[in-house]
Amino acid sequence: MTLLQFSFYLFSAILVFAAGMVVTVRNPVKSALFLVLAFFSAACVWITLQAEFLAIVLVLVYVGAVMVLFLFVVMMLDIDLARLRAGFARYLPVGGLIAALLAAEIVLVIHGTFPADLYSPPIVDSTGHSNTKALGSVLYTHYVYAFEIAALILLVAIVAAIALTMRKRPGTKYTHPGRQVKVRREDRLKLISMKAEGKSAQEGTT
Repeated sequence: MTLLQFSFYLFSAILVFAAGMVVTVRNPVKSALFLVLAFFSAACVWITLQAEFLAIVLVLVYVGAVMVLFLFVVMMLDIDLARLRAGFARYLPVGGLIAALLAAEIVLVIHGTFPADLYSPPIVDSTGHSNTKALGSVLYTHYVYAFEIAALILLVAIVAAIALTMRKRPGTKYTHPGRQVKVRREDRLKLISMKAEGKSAQEGTT
């Protein structure tokens, strides 16, 4: 067994373990951390399969941004763990049935649809080959319309989210930025001269 094969099986085992812990661990913070480990292990598996660009995108986008934000949200929310565990036994038969169907589909796909003797091993690329360039050439030629439609849908979603957030609600208090810039020191702070009175003031003057 070569070092590349050993790395593939090692990261695959870590990926399966982390994915199992995501759905079985009780603490949502630990579940999110195991999901980060699963994403990182999947990126390592993609590197062994010569998909370096997808691996870097997975780490930067999902591990570095989405999962960190999700982890912060989970840590800030007051989640009732007892209430989450209450419905686990009720949905366990349905979850077990779905897991069994997925396992059966995986076995059928591996042993029935894609036999190893009908497909040649992947071609080893030359030294000057760029996965990013090859992915870009396919993405912007054969799948350019699908890519543009997906970008348009995301743009509409961003505009809709901003419109829903910035709409005026009755009773909402806010300050105009232009008035904040024009404010002067005299408008916020006023010094008043007062005479000292009382026993403490007289003791201070003696």
